[in-house]
Formats: sequence, structure tokens, C-alpha cells
Amino acid sequence: MTGYAAPIRRLIQELSRFPGIGEKTATRLATFILYTSERDAARLAESIMEVKRKIRFCSICFNLTEGDVCEICGDSARDRDVICVVEDPDSLVAIEESGSFRGMYHVLHGVLSPADGIGPESLRLRELVERIAANNVREVILATNPSVQGESTALLVTKLLQGKDVTITRIAFGIPIGGDLKYVDKMTMTKAIEFRRGM
Repeated sequence: MTGYAAPIRRLIQELSRFPGIGEKTATRLATFILYTSERDAARLAESIMEVKRKIRFCSICFNLTEGDVCEICGDSARDRDVICVVEDPDSLVAIEESGSFRGMYHVLHGVLSPADGIGPESLRLRELVERIAANNVREVILATNPSVQGESTALLVTKLLQGKDVTITRIAFGIPIGGDLKYVDKMTMTKAIEFRRGM
């Protein structure tokens, strides 16, 4: 990064902290920001700050929301007897975009990963168990990614819910092993939900 003025170097460093953004891409983005109008740059900065100020977790499912309850939890037409457990909000959005599911969600905000210091206490597991106990939930769909961490998390949830009066299913594996739900096409997602299996 030698040759760039200090403010540009700092911007490149900050942009390269984003996942999947290397130094070259960060440099291209910094250059774009440099040559855009001050008004456009201000809008970008304000939208970043607005997300930080306004977005929080839904008090029911832990999806990202602007209010206390997200749009899905606030929708009275949804099937409240079925909860789909996902790793993150991106996975929830992928399932929603498939149009194949009309139940409720529970966002764990991660998966078990001891190597990264993520244990059961780091996930929203206690809230899931409490939610199932307090409501007449008849089915829990485990829609974690088909990775080692996703499978370990699905098995842990299954153990936590053993003995409770709820059916536990796992999404079908039309999704490739090691895949990520947020990159799956709509048809594959629809089939994965449609052909889910028992645990």
C-alpha cells in the first residue's frame, strides 16, 4: 500500500477487514469511494451508521429487526406450531426466498465450533428450549448447514429436545455437503424443506 496517502491506506485497511475482501478488492472499493461524490459517500457512511444504531435482535426468534419483533414473528398468518432452526439471518432469508416455508424461525447466531471458542453457551439454545416449552410447538426443523459444525449443532439440539413432545426433523440434503444455505438456489432450497427427514 505504499504510495497511497495515509487516509486512503486507513480506508483500505478497514475495508479489507470485511469477509472475502482482500487488499486488491479493498483498494478498488477505496478508489471508488474516493472518486464518488461527497453526497454519495455521506449516504454510504450514514447507511452503515443507521444499521449499527437501529438493527437489533427480534425478541422472539433473534432475527435481525428494526422493531422489538421481526416481520415474520409479527405475521399472524404464519404457522406457529413449526419452528425452523437456522444458523444465521442469511440462512433464514434463503429459506424465505424459496417461498417453501410458512412457519416460524429460531436463529442460533452460530454453530458449535470448539476450535473457534464457540460452545453451546454462545448459541441461542436456552431460548429455543424455553420457547418450545412455553408454546404448543409440534415440529422443530433443523436447518443448519450440512457441515461438521452444522451437523454437531443439529445433534446437540436433538439431544436437548429429547423427551419433549415435539417432532424433530432435519432438512433433506439436496444441499451439497460443505455448502452454505445463503448461496443455495430456490429449487434446491424448496426440495430441502419439502423432503426433510426425522432425526
